[in-house]
Amino acid sequence: MRFHVLTLFPDAFRDPLEYSMLARAIEKGLVSIDVTDIRDYSHDPHHTADDYQFGGGHGMVLKPEPVFEATEFALSGYSDVERKEIPIILFTPQGEMLTQQVVEELSQSPAVAMICAHYAGIDNRVPDFLATREISLGDFVLTGGELPAMALIDAMSRLVPGVIGSPENVAEDSISSGLLQHPLYTRPAEFQGMETPEILLSGHHANIEKWRREQSLRRTLERRPDMLLTAKLSPADLNYLATLGYQPPKQPEQN
Repeated sequence: MRFHVLTLFPDAFRDPLEYSMLARAIEKGLVSIDVTDIRDYSHDPHHTADDYQFGGGHGMVLKPEPVFEATEFALSGYSDVERKEIPIILFTPQGEMLTQQVVEELSQSPAVAMICAHYAGIDNRVPDFLATREISLGDFVLTGGELPAMALIDAMSRLVPGVIGSPENVAEDSISSGLLQHPLYTRPAEFQGMETPEILLSGHHANIEKWRREQSLRRTLERRPDMLLTAKLSPADLNYLATLGYQPPKQPEQN
């Protein structure tokens, strides 16, 4: 998977890429992250990347020229056919919410370009004529797009085969599985009077898997009941949820 980041602050990506999973993925050649400085594509002695708003208003606006040119440079190594398959993402509070489903959709692309805006916003010709997708991390405002870009890189990299040691870990994660993950425990079995559930020490794998599934269902019902609407639930799952007071919504009657 190849990531192309367009940013005013390329140094912000230096340290996060030198540790843990991403560093190993880059070292193995499973992931590549190219960071392009938008200021390098401004055309004045001061490398100006922002300007005042037309019509007045508070805050500066990121100019379109350096963003368009930086993006063109970043993707110049791809053919026209390949370019059509590469999403150009603009991070903005006005975009669609980043979900695991969006992450999985994007992971099917050969590469992803990400534009990190700053200041009061970005010239609207960027979302109108350059970006192909607008994405938000949630209903809050950040100082720029660098943190969302790092979050998306991390989430997508986990789906690249070989990045995570065990593919089962990815499939069983919270959200990825359709439910929240069950509780996890490790040694010591007893810590400061807090004990590990006995069933996990029993060695009875069928009972352990049943317990984990039920705990996952319970957590999802308590914390994210909305996820149950789209989760793949077996009759046994529904029976267990019923003991917790869950009633699935009624399907509309067919005429």
